[in-house]
Amino acid sequence: MNRVALITGGSRGIGLGIAKQLAKEGFDLAIIGVRDESQAIETLQELRALGVNVEYLRGNIALKEDRASIIHGLREKFGRIDVLVNNAGVAPRTRCDVLEISEEDYDILMEINQKGTFFLTQEIAKWMAELKQANPESDLSIVTITSVSAEIASVTRGAYCMSKAALSMMSTVFAIKMAEFGIPVYEIRPGVIETDMIEAVRETYHKNVKSGMTLEPRMGQPEDIGKVVAALVRGDLPYSTGQIISVDGGMNIKRM
Repeated sequence: MNRVALITGGSRGIGLGIAKQLAKEGFDLAIIGVRDESQAIETLQELRALGVNVEYLRGNIALKEDRASIIHGLREKFGRIDVLVNNAGVAPRTRCDVLEISEEDYDILMEINQKGTFFLTQEIAKWMAELKQANPESDLSIVTITSVSAEIASVTRGAYCMSKAALSMMSTVFAIKMAEFGIPVYEIRPGVIETDMIEAVRETYHKNVKSGMTLEPRMGQPEDIGKVVAALVRGDLPYSTGQIISVDGGMNIKRM
């Protein structure tokens, strides 16, 4: 029986890069997205062509009723969960000075990027604890995708940075708690990854990369993140729960 991975925001961008790599590893996939399934059908078919079972669970993790529906669907369709990948998130609707951020924009970022992710993880973690106690040999894990913005501040994306910093601490807290059950928890911090999320500033990032923003002279790709997730859930980094893995081309290395 294949292991089952739940990936939030798994039908596009970084989430899709992760989904493809886990499908290649033989994971059945539960993909969470806010779009109607008909809008993601080509992507779902592409993943199914890799020979695994793929189910689409529509819902907004910021909403309590949607989180309950997602977990109900996961239990109904698979009856188990082996890996949770917290990837869903939104960028600021507008980039503006920290003194100008509206309460509405702040709430949207925090509801999805932090609150929704926290409470979904809480429910999945409870279920994982039960599964691990019932089958101590099971190989379960939680991976949360944050951002270099959890550490590198941006005055024009203040609320976004705060939401990612909160997710980083969430990952640490869950690493401590889930160690009681032998379930590792990891955080991955992507740098500038080439997805539709950066469309409005793509050319700026390309120029910055060429100017030396990263040590590796290219923007990251979704599959870069997917390969790291695959290594973690395979167990290629044993004895490492709670660790932060930066996938940023060397952006965060201090230089003179």
